[in-house]
Amino acid sequence: MRLSSDTDFELVVIGAGHAGCEAALAASRLGVRTLLVTLNLDAIAHMPCNCSIGGPGKAHLVSEIVALGGEMGRNLDCTFTHLRVLNASKGPAVQALRAQADKALYRLAMKQTLEAQPGLALWQDQTMSVEVAQGRVVGVGTAAGGVISCRAVVVTTGTFLNGLIHIGDLTWSAGRAGEFAAVGLTASLQALGLKFQRFKTGTVPRVLKSSLDLDRLEVVPSDPRPLRFHHSPVQRPQRPLLPCWKTWTTPATHRLVRGALHLSALVSGRITGIGPRYCPSLEAKLLRFPDRERHTVFLEQEGWDTEEIYVYGVSNSLPASVQLEMLRSLPGLEEAIMIRPGYAIEYDCLDARQLDRSLGYPGVRGLFLAGQVNGTSGYEEAAAQGLLAGINAARFLRDQPPIHISRAQGYLGVLVDDLISKGTDEPYRMLTARAEHRLALGQGSALRRLAPLGAEIGLLPSEVADRVRTEEAIVDAEISRLQDLALGTSSLPGFSALGAAMSQARTAADLVRQGFAYAQVAAVYPPPRPLPTALQAEIEARLRYAPYWSQEQARLQRSRQHARRSIPPDFCYAEVPLRREARERLAAARPLTLEQAAALPGVTPADVAVLEAWLQRRASAATGEHTSSQAQ
Repeated sequence: MRLSSDTDFELVVIGAGHAGCEAALAASRLGVRTLLVTLNLDAIAHMPCNCSIGGPGKAHLVSEIVALGGEMGRNLDCTFTHLRVLNASKGPAVQALRAQADKALYRLAMKQTLEAQPGLALWQDQTMSVEVAQGRVVGVGTAAGGVISCRAVVVTTGTFLNGLIHIGDLTWSAGRAGEFAAVGLTASLQALGLKFQRFKTGTVPRVLKSSLDLDRLEVVPSDPRPLRFHHSPVQRPQRPLLPCWKTWTTPATHRLVRGALHLSALVSGRITGIGPRYCPSLEAKLLRFPDRERHTVFLEQEGWDTEEIYVYGVSNSLPASVQLEMLRSLPGLEEAIMIRPGYAIEYDCLDARQLDRSLGYPGVRGLFLAGQVNGTSGYEEAAAQGLLAGINAARFLRDQPPIHISRAQGYLGVLVDDLISKGTDEPYRMLTARAEHRLALGQGSALRRLAPLGAEIGLLPSEVADRVRTEEAIVDAEISRLQDLALGTSSLPGFSALGAAMSQARTAADLVRQGFAYAQVAAVYPPPRPLPTALQAEIEARLRYAPYWSQEQARLQRSRQHARRSIPPDFCYAEVPLRREARERLAAARPLTLEQAAALPGVTPADVAVLEAWLQRRASAATGEHTSSQAQ
């Protein structure tokens, strides 16, 4: 099949959700001739569930996408209608931005970015097969006719593989509401040796804003500060930010839903796929937490130019008539007009333990998979995988080694390592609790951690990486200045300006550690040049968490050593005096480094120490044999 007389594609990306967009943009920006094939060009970067991106763990991934040169954060900054900092009262490791986007504008802006990208073509069609010859990708087969030749493929099919939608006792084939399922591609991938499982996710009903009694709802305003995800300001619509609202389920809600559980597709057993633990349906909430008197419900506006409201917190698979009654049992929604029912969807997804850490499938050279097809949930997890798969597909095509991000470098490393080493028996959601080095992986540190890699890959402008290095030097210099600024005499101009705390503080840095804002201290003891707000926050965090940071640096150093200590792919764990569980887990996962081994469930620090000593003994023996052979 030829899309035009000069078509010559190296890479085909299947699916144009958040993973597919990042993969296609990354590869084409790295000089790879790329084709993005999707079922519906009008649904590019669609947000089929909520209108939000970010939150703990997820915002960290978005910032890492930005740091590596990806698109999600920039596009979100162009289109968000509401923005807040979650966990603002907690430490910087778990603080996270969460934005609500104008869904139509987000989709349009991403489509325009794809259309304008040199080296990237778009094609509306259904992909039916991945074509392979002699163990490597040679093309993809499509429904519209024939084979599109290429040398690599990134599969980012989301929930579309044999998707089934459930609303009560109604079931039909679909990838999302109003869109066809992808039928046939699973069988093609299975024929290549890939094994699949069935997962389930879902979405909530939508209501008209004009039908709500807003006076009875608690207002949640947007943060007015100029916050953003991207490293540079972007052009935004000159429109006001929007509020959202909060309400709660009631005993009447719970009675109604419990009385209709037998009508739920989930509870009745019509759904066989496994649902998400950390974003449960309303039915699951009532079954898991029977003593909870109420559950929080957020009402989020889906855009500036629509009346549609997303009722966050009540995803379900109940009949539409029950859903409407349930909505009208919520305070402020007594007269609600429902315009879309919620639904559950189950779909085929991969056991990601079959992939390597490039997100490639070792059984077929040039085949990569990313996003929900790998068993994850969420836009952010999908986009992060798509970026990595797109980069590695491009590097594969240029005979370059893949990039690997370790658990100590970023949440993206945690995400991939969890999927590849541990697998998942439910839709995987990123949480800050999954990162053992989360103190060093705060959202604000993403550029500092990953900008050098983004510039090295070729996706992040070098001037951004240079700016990050300059800012790092400024922060270090200011911390040193505050630590050297002794408060021992009243001759200092601001000695009494900060009150009783002066009696316990010996340096200006001590004042920040004791809880004073950096801005307060700097007003009395100003730096050579005023510092931006983001750098002030970084200085506060480093000073206040200095003892923990020192401990974390020691752990990071150890983790880096483990990341450098490789384990041979054919290593015989049966010879190592390990506990049986550790031996079985290691033999099944086949980690490539000690860091990956340490992250496996059932493998203790003591097991890692034994394995490290055994590897050292093996390396010493190999060195001795090599020296002996040279002497002979």
